[in-house]
Amino acid sequence: MPRTVAKSRTKAKPLDERRWDAVVARDKSFDGTFFYSVATTGVYCQPSCAARQPLRKNVRFHATCADAEGAGFRACKRCRPNAVPRQTQHAAKVTEACRLIETAETPPGLEELATGASMSPYHFHRVFKAATGVTPKAYAVAHRQKRVRDALQGDKSVTEAIYEAGFNSSGRFYAGARQALGMTPSEFRAGGANAEIRYATAECSLGLVLVAASAKGVCAILLGDDEGALVRDLHGRFANAHLLAGDRGFAALLAKVVAFIEAPHGGLELPLDVRGTAFQHRVWMALRDIPAGRTASYAEIARRIGKPEAVRAVAGACAANALAVAIPCHRVVRSDGSLSGYRWGEARKRALLDKERG
Repeated sequence: MPRTVAKSRTKAKPLDERRWDAVVARDKSFDGTFFYSVATTGVYCQPSCAARQPLRKNVRFHATCADAEGAGFRACKRCRPNAVPRQTQHAAKVTEACRLIETAETPPGLEELATGASMSPYHFHRVFKAATGVTPKAYAVAHRQKRVRDALQGDKSVTEAIYEAGFNSSGRFYAGARQALGMTPSEFRAGGANAEIRYATAECSLGLVLVAASAKGVCAILLGDDEGALVRDLHGRFANAHLLAGDRGFAALLAKVVAFIEAPHGGLELPLDVRGTAFQHRVWMALRDIPAGRTASYAEIARRIGKPEAVRAVAGACAANALAVAIPCHRVVRSDGSLSGYRWGEARKRALLDKERG
């Protein structure tokens, strides 16, 4: 297969056309991202407003409520576009809970977190998981695991790192150590020494793809045009691991990834060895919830994980993703729908999106 980068066959719709499509579909996912006004009624609404659909010629679009009101329109009493969205209220509550979890010496229980959010434990648990993709308990465990990883990279002993991170017994941490670190704590401290990572490369319509896997699962899917550069990238991520060429059995795994790149609607079910901070894990989990053929903005992802102010950090987590297509960071775009940076090139990002929409 030739090593060529696929080019976009179609141009993206103008912004106002995409906004009108959202109004026609009453798409709630666009609420808060823009507003529309109707000249014949003098009101402005959310994209999902259930009011009778206006004629396109009478509609104008506005970035904010203030813009719409400055143009002489009043808020719709049905969809109440100028009210604080419940999702935003929930995001603020979840953000407060995350900060409490991150700063507490002992992880707070569900009852305590729910009381602080003025919700019932059941409702808070559901809201927290919807916003972050994990339960409060799982978030607390992920944060403690991050503190262990940070401490192991310093001068702390393994035992000191475990207890200072808030685990009340080393046995409890060691029980999930391979899941948390991808290896034993001693191996992690040594930069992956003694860990074996197998890899192989193949040609695809995007150029070259390198797939690498540890004993736990796929730990890297890298895209590029130069095999040497891809291998150097892999070595830089796992400097002290033993990199081994994949055997015949590995070829089936590689073929599965290539097949998904060429036909993304079939789905990609792989065991993954995902390594990153607690925050990065939350972002990456949110990315995996974006359906093929759809996109989300960095701001939307920040809201979904309960950190609406962390748009730049979300962009950073996307850039740090080493599992192309498996964690679909190519589905994240700017708020106006235009493509943004992609670590493997904007042309590849557009090609992936074209394949998913085709």
